[in-house]
Amino acid sequence: MDGMRVFDRRLLRKRRDRAAATVSRVAPILEDCAERLLDRLDDTTRRFSRALDLGGRGVVAPRLAARGIPFVVSADLSPGMAARAGGLPVAADEEFLPFAPESFDLVVASVSLHWVNDLPGALIQIRRCLAPDGLFLASIPGLGTLQPLREALAEAETSLRGGLSPRVSPFPELRDAAGLLQRAGFALPVADQEEVPLAYRTALGLFADLRAAGETNAVLAADRRPPPRALLPMAAAALPQGPEGIAPGLRLIMMTGWAPHESQQKPARPGSATVRLADALGTVERKAGERPGG
Repeated sequence: MDGMRVFDRRLLRKRRDRAAATVSRVAPILEDCAERLLDRLDDTTRRFSRALDLGGRGVVAPRLAARGIPFVVSADLSPGMAARAGGLPVAADEEFLPFAPESFDLVVASVSLHWVNDLPGALIQIRRCLAPDGLFLASIPGLGTLQPLREALAEAETSLRGGLSPRVSPFPELRDAAGLLQRAGFALPVADQEEVPLAYRTALGLFADLRAAGETNAVLAADRRPPPRALLPMAAAALPQGPEGIAPGLRLIMMTGWAPHESQQKPARPGSATVRLADALGTVERKAGERPGG
């Protein structure tokens, strides 16, 4: 198997096509995630006129329009999902974006890039379709998301089959996010993390929401044989119960980057400082090993 291919994109498209009819079930969760991401727009005075909503599933495009952005394109791997997203619909693969350079001044990808095989390559394409000084906002599930479910499924499958298959998508770490943006050519890259509180009364509710959102397993290395009948009940029984029910964990990595422009702040050149650090701190500069009063 190609080391760059972790996910079955054809299977993912089929599941997202099917989820287009059910995604409204998880709209409150998607809306919460979108609001957290779009709050970053309040931190800039920049005004946007041409926005691309990547995989917004019906909650991002209306919010961009409500902020006064006159032209919003909604792109999704699934034609059915794109048609319901709220902007001008385009069926597009995030790994092969069909847009000309500098087509947009804002690109928003809310919880939608975690099934991309070549994330660095996708980020490069996103940067290219941004006009100079255009803004990119993205959120992706980070390491720790669905960790209780991952562990429960692994324990149950090991018990039933004597081995395990990857049944939850791998997620990146926060420390990698800003580096990915920088590697793709974005200026002023920033990455931070937020915990989205979720709780389910039963495991069946969690499983149903994952299906409704089109978020069921699409890892290529997954065992495609029918799972043992006892797998899900055994995993469900092993999920830890808190005061409010089962907390599956949703850790969002928030990513912000700008398409380079000459007006943006740049780091100072080495040796260009005009004030000594000791003077700025109000201290006395000493050589290494020198004692006070020496």
